Amino acid sequence: MSESTPPKKTTKKPLATTNTKAGIKKPAAKATGATRVKAKAKSSSKTHEVHHLNKKVVLLLPLFLIMLMIVAWVYWSLQRQLDLGDKGYTLQVERGQNYSQILEKMNQDGVVKNLFLAKLYLKISKNKPLQMGTYLFKEPTSLVKLLRQLTNGDGLMMAKITVIEGTTFKQLLAQLATDERIKHTLKDKTPQEVLQSLELTETHPEGLFAPDTYIFSLNETDVKVLKHLYQQQQKILQQAWQTRADNLPYKTPYEALIMASIVEKETGAAVERPQIAGVFIKRLQLGMRLQTDPTVIYGLGDNYDGNIRKADLLAYTPYNTYKINGLPPTPIALPSQAAIQAALNPLINDNIYFVAKGDGSGMHNFSANLAQHNQAVADYLQARKGK
Repeated sequence: MSESTPPKKTTKKPLATTNTKAGIKKPAAKATGATRVKAKAKSSSKTHEVHHLNKKVVLLLPLFLIMLMIVAWVYWSLQRQLDLGDKGYTLQVERGQNYSQILEKMNQDGVVKNLFLAKLYLKISKNKPLQMGTYLFKEPTSLVKLLRQLTNGDGLMMAKITVIEGTTFKQLLAQLATDERIKHTLKDKTPQEVLQSLELTETHPEGLFAPDTYIFSLNETDVKVLKHLYQQQQKILQQAWQTRADNLPYKTPYEALIMASIVEKETGAAVERPQIAGVFIKRLQLGMRLQTDPTVIYGLGDNYDGNIRKADLLAYTPYNTYKINGLPPTPIALPSQAAIQAALNPLINDNIYFVAKGDGSGMHNFSANLAQHNQAVADYLQARKGK
């Protein structure tokens, strides 16, 4: 027998291991066919999702660009300069008008080209109340800026009205009636009808309106102008009444207004007003009649021809202070604030007469007794004769 060779011992290589939490190595799992299929499917799914997303982007991008172009066009349309013409554009905003009506008017005038877009802007924007008046737009502007101007009054055409101190109410109405910058609604109305139009409770309009210089928007109504003058006079009178001197012979502010109107007509020199008021108040305190020519003239009305005759002084009217005691029934003119202040804070002394100096200064000589007054009158006549 042949000697057999013992079989070789084969050493098995240990399988690759992985660490576990306990430090024991376990064989690494081999990738199976199922695992490879799943991985491939997952990769394919991701690729499909990316492809689908890219497809959406491709489809939505044009739409986004179109929307962006629309927004840009809308912004440009609202911000572009309007065609105001060579001489500018005049726009009248009436009481009660709204933005839609204004835009329609501007569209008719060819200023607003796209009425739909303009009204759409109104719906998405917050707008303050319109300021009434006449606007003149000369400088280049956009629709957005123009609408903003209509809310803050920027661009309003203004009219300056000066009411002279000592003007009568009749003269005031005539002044307003001939002013083409004012919208006339009181034509041919009587003074009482005017008061009703102004919704005032007074029965006589004289003296109720403050003379001054006022700024109004172009085409403002005569009613609104007069209401403003009335409110201003009431404010002046009430404030002056609160700071009046003691022991004055007035029962009401209206009586002070009457006195102020007399003072206004008696002198054009502001510095003399407290003295003139002092003379009249002193005469009232002494029980004397005022005997002032301006009241006589007012009582004559249209019969006054520029001269006062002896017959005029003797004729009775409610305003002839040579014939009546105390104050006339109403003011005789529109007194200024200075005249009202003088009537309520007069300079009272012994003087009970005054007469013009006659030297062209508009000033007066004041006297405490009749002898002094007669001499002052003689001096006045001499001064007039010298001219």
